[in-house]
Amino acid sequence: MRLVPKIHDLYVGRTVLLMVVGVWAVMLGLDLTLGFADEFNRVGKGNYGVLQAITYMVYTVPRRLYQLFPYAAVIGALMALGNLAASSELTALRALGLSRRRLGLSVAAAIALLTALMVISGETLGPWGERAADALRASKTSKDMIVARYSGVWAREGEFIINAQGGQEKDDGKRSWVELQDLRLFEFAPNGQLKTITHAKTGVHTGDGWDLSQVTKTTFAERSIKEDKLASMHWVSKLDATSLGADIDRPRYLSAQQLKAGMEYRERNKLKASDFEEFYWGRWFYPINILALCLAAIPFAFGTLRSGGLGKRLFIGIVFGLAFFLLQSTFVEFAKVYKLDLRVGYAVPTVVMLLFAYYLFRRKSG
Repeated sequence: MRLVPKIHDLYVGRTVLLMVVGVWAVMLGLDLTLGFADEFNRVGKGNYGVLQAITYMVYTVPRRLYQLFPYAAVIGALMALGNLAASSELTALRALGLSRRRLGLSVAAAIALLTALMVISGETLGPWGERAADALRASKTSKDMIVARYSGVWAREGEFIINAQGGQEKDDGKRSWVELQDLRLFEFAPNGQLKTITHAKTGVHTGDGWDLSQVTKTTFAERSIKEDKLASMHWVSKLDATSLGADIDRPRYLSAQQLKAGMEYRERNKLKASDFEEFYWGRWFYPINILALCLAAIPFAFGTLRSGGLGKRLFIGIVFGLAFFLLQSTFVEFAKVYKLDLRVGYAVPTVVMLLFAYYLFRRKSG
């Protein structure tokens, strides 16, 4: 079978691309509308206005496109092939000698083109946009908050200046909190003289401040320096944890390179890195998942989608996408609970989907 594209390959590929982009645009519009409604609740806080909210949403578009693409790809491919089947164009192409495998390659090539663009965007524009969006929100909602790309997050509260090199948003299912890592508190006297430097390995936000652990506190007197080591201490503070969370590590929105660096940092400091590992391997399986989903959907065009309207195709596409990612999420959580290699959790549903696609191709061919 020659792989040089012919006019029928280009026609099928163009049809799929146009439908995928159309579905993608609709999904993005809905997502932006819902996101802006949520963001509008922050308007009026500090210097955060409607223009800043709109700018924030624009910055998040690359990330939203990346997250929505797998669903747009499978729904768009199903709808495009369903339209071709309903109009008997697939039957005509088959009569010309075009095999199901060739049709599958035409669809896969079109989807692979957009997938490649999304992989590049997910490693470049997506993380950059999220960082820019969070920095904009933090700087406008808190006048004492700045974000530095290579020196972590800095904030001021009264006579204290705080610097954290990293952190995480954590959730145990019942509550969520912010945990900062490699934390330093600089306390100054009214005349600008440095009074104390407090270094803590971690700082966990509580209702009235921060619980610091593995603390080293250095006190500067007029002619002496005193150093105290404490297992823990509480710093009373009204500093907004949400603002401080603007530059902490949120694995979902990081590039693969940043995720790997975060994993290595946590392993060196004996911190939990499973969340970073989960999204790191998720980035590697992202293109494989999309192609597996679309290949599994193609055989439906030769029978199930030949009859029925738009609603039927849309329903099958949504069920396909949601079922696959729900299954994969379940396997990944299972792997985390039983401390298995997360690659197994990602690979099993993908392999199952590819075997399912192979079975459907053989069955339809029989």
